[in-house]
Amino acid sequence: MSAPLIIGSVAYSPNVVPIWEGMRDYFAETSTPIDFMLFSNYASLVDSLITGTIDLAWNTNLAWVRTVAQTDGACRALASRDTDLVFQTVFVARAGSGFTGLESLRGRRLALGSRDSAQAAILPVHFLREAGIGETDVDLTRINSDVGKHGDTGRSELDALRAVLEDRADAAAIGINTWQAIGRGELLPGAFESFWISPEYSHCTFTAMPSLTIDRSDEWVANLFAMDWENLEHQRILEMEGLRAWVSPKLDGYASLIAAVREQKVSDRW
Repeated sequence: MSAPLIIGSVAYSPNVVPIWEGMRDYFAETSTPIDFMLFSNYASLVDSLITGTIDLAWNTNLAWVRTVAQTDGACRALASRDTDLVFQTVFVARAGSGFTGLESLRGRRLALGSRDSAQAAILPVHFLREAGIGETDVDLTRINSDVGKHGDTGRSELDALRAVLEDRADAAAIGINTWQAIGRGELLPGAFESFWISPEYSHCTFTAMPSLTIDRSDEWVANLFAMDWENLEHQRILEMEGLRAWVSPKLDGYASLIAAVREQKVSDRW
């Protein structure tokens, strides 16, 4: 049996360890065993993939875009979650505020999440620009919680919602996961309403360098795709990671973020 593939992931919450221990146990019974390394931030994760310290990186969309840029496109996207192909940004305000679309934000206060969060900071500014609304047209409040983790913790999005509740902002931009779990959930029932939802875009993807052969990566991906929601042991892991099935990545879903990173000159050290 070949040596385990080393997969890198950022430790953005306590459940990252049981997720990867579960993944390691699953792959131990396949032809492609794995081990994992945890990182404190995505810049270090990307660096470790490029230098060959790890074989695969579990990247956010921003980390993928940065890896593409730093390798002149030599890296490969191998697999994503089903939920990664339908990610969206949601603009929300207090219920009854009267917002009807992005144009309603002119002259108003908008809270954004961490500056390295694609869904809560980088793409919201991009979507505003596409609508003809520049940063001088809106009073932006940037809440830079947990920079380095690309918004994975969700903390900055919750802080943005809190800013709206405390009347420090009129609206907030958050990811669809936060909106579904908190914004319109049981914790704050009826407190917020959405007034604009972005087109779908891609989020996380497993990333490999050319040093990982196609044959070996294909075999690993086949074993990954074999995880089955109907298998309760697999379901436990899948549920913690927020998916029902692993799928092939949708590369054109990164186009909006690539454009946003270029136009905003986003740092490659986030």
